[in-house]
Amino acid sequence: MAFIKGFGAWLPPRVVGNKEMAALAGATPDWILSVSGIEERRFATDETVADLAIFAAGDCLRRCGVAPSSLGMVIMASGTAERHFPGPAVTVAHRLGLAGPPALDLPMPSAGALFALALAARLASEYGNVLVIGAEKMSTIVARSPIEPGIAVLFGDGAGACLVSADAGGAEILECAIYSDGAFAEELHLPFDASLQMNGRAVIMHASRKLPRAIAEVLERRRVTAADVEVFLMHQANQNLIEGVARALAVPSSRFYSNIRRYGNTSAASMLIAAAEWSQAAGFHSGAPVVLAGFGAGFHWGALLARGI
Repeated sequence: MAFIKGFGAWLPPRVVGNKEMAALAGATPDWILSVSGIEERRFATDETVADLAIFAAGDCLRRCGVAPSSLGMVIMASGTAERHFPGPAVTVAHRLGLAGPPALDLPMPSAGALFALALAARLASEYGNVLVIGAEKMSTIVARSPIEPGIAVLFGDGAGACLVSADAGGAEILECAIYSDGAFAEELHLPFDASLQMNGRAVIMHASRKLPRAIAEVLERRRVTAADVEVFLMHQANQNLIEGVARALAVPSSRFYSNIRRYGNTSAASMLIAAAEWSQAAGFHSGAPVVLAGFGAGFHWGALLARGI
């Protein structure tokens, strides 16, 4: 048994609108909005991925009323760490004042935070409070030459966090379903010191099929219908994809929380940033199901079902 105590997030203060991105990508602001649904995103300046993570972790722990010293484990997902090893998780744990509790890196963009939550749900019984963080500095990636307009305009920077506990929280984690298929690894990958490579058509096609199936799976296990779900907190990859998943599940797209218009795709951070914003505005209600879901490079994908206490 595991519980979600709460969420946190941090976005860099620098706002980058479509006019500025159009100049970088050789596109027009209207074209960017039409293909992505994004009006602006945040770019970090001197902050590292670990810096972003620390800010989000602090926000999460403050909201939960939990001291860093009570953490038994840190799991961090990121595809944009500044060095090969060690990963940013140990830096984050050290800056939180932890010496001894394990700090685990998942070098997984997009779906990484969901996989981290699935692991935390299993490990909380042994480690107690497990802090999950997704943090990305995608601006360093999209600036690499050659710049591909259809890719560069999609991404932003940020971090989100979630505290998973074995004993109490705002919602109980009921089910997780996570999957991987390396047959499609070349469709979305980031080579060393090169630009991001993405077959957008293939990614959207697979995501639009695999995400509804994973969501349906966790719902069916608990005999919950999609119509019963209070909110779907999904990786913010593309507004068209979010609406497509809603159609596949036969629920209104308004039931899917969306902030991609303001932040773009923040990769492993996006689902937790969305969850943090939603929880602050609305939050878990007793007995109400909530679904978190993600899809990303690998391919990796899955869903998690929680229920308000």
